[in-house]
Amino acid sequence: MSLDSLLTLLDVPLFTVAGRSVGLGTTLLAGALVVALGLVWRGRGSGHEAERLDAILQAQAEVNGRMQSMAEIFAARQGDMTRTLAERLDGMSSRVGQSIAATTKETQESLSGLAERLAVIDRAQGRIVDLAGEVVRLQDILSNKQTRGAFGQGRMEAIVMDGLPTGAYSFQATLSNGKRPDCLITMPNGAPSLAIDAKFPLESWSAFREAEDEAHRLFSAQRLRRDMDVHVKAIAEKYLLPGETQDTAFLFVPSESIFGELHEHFADIVQKAHRARVVIVSPSLLMLSIQVVQAILRDTRMRQEAGEIQKEVRLLTEDLGRLDARVAALKTHFSQAGRDVDQILVSTEKLLKRGERIEAVELGDHHASPGSLSPSMTFGKVAE
Repeated sequence: MSLDSLLTLLDVPLFTVAGRSVGLGTTLLAGALVVALGLVWRGRGSGHEAERLDAILQAQAEVNGRMQSMAEIFAARQGDMTRTLAERLDGMSSRVGQSIAATTKETQESLSGLAERLAVIDRAQGRIVDLAGEVVRLQDILSNKQTRGAFGQGRMEAIVMDGLPTGAYSFQATLSNGKRPDCLITMPNGAPSLAIDAKFPLESWSAFREAEDEAHRLFSAQRLRRDMDVHVKAIAEKYLLPGETQDTAFLFVPSESIFGELHEHFADIVQKAHRARVVIVSPSLLMLSIQVVQAILRDTRMRQEAGEIQKEVRLLTEDLGRLDARVAALKTHFSQAGRDVDQILVSTEKLLKRGERIEAVELGDHHASPGSLSPSMTFGKVAE
């Protein structure tokens, strides 16, 4: 059994006296004292019992020494445990402090991100408020007949100006009969112009959409059919002029939703307009038509440019022919110059050989004076 187990066993409480717990070690010590006193009492007169008493006292002293050693060991262990607990508490405090700091940092970052998101939400809410105000203003515009017409005219003009170059269209142009369509698109190659009208009867359509019951709805539908018939007939009579305008005119509807519901609930109106050669177009269809006109204009310009390119190619071919003749003449000159250079090289080679023969001439008298020549020198080939 280890010392810690022994100390734990001695500290086990057996009973309580006057509110204090009495342990096993205390009980054993008290029992040993009682036995010792009994032995002393019984053997006072005999020497043998005195020896036994001395042994008991010695044993008691040893027990007291051991108990003191155990108390010292226990105190040392308690000090070590206290230091260990203090170190662990310090480490735990440090970790808790670091965790709190990290948590505080993360909380601050989260709050900063939340503040940014709230700022974005505030800006979006401001835009929504502005958009709501614009919607209210748009409703005010559409509630007035004149402003509705100006709104449709403005959308149509924006689409045309964005898709066609300047000079390919005109607004409020006067025809030969004195009528003035909202837009007149000039077609290429001298083709008749295309007339566009932007005065869709939005008042009748609004009454149909805002009808409270079926009776009012039927009445508004009849009114819309009547107004559309009158307007389509007016467009066909005023803007379809043979030789001056196209065989078809456009009636511009400034809303995709109105265009869709018109085809869904009033197909008879659409068919009747087609028979009158008036095509009802939405903003997307008008843009598509503008793109077709763009393609036609681009094709016309390409054809014109192709004629210019062919003319330039013919001129380029003539220039190439003249260049070829001049290169051939230059080639002849170079050939003649090459032959002349070959002849010059031949003459140069002959001169070099004669120079070598002159240099190799032998003198007849090696002791002759510097100013005299030997009669044995021959100059026959030099003279050549």
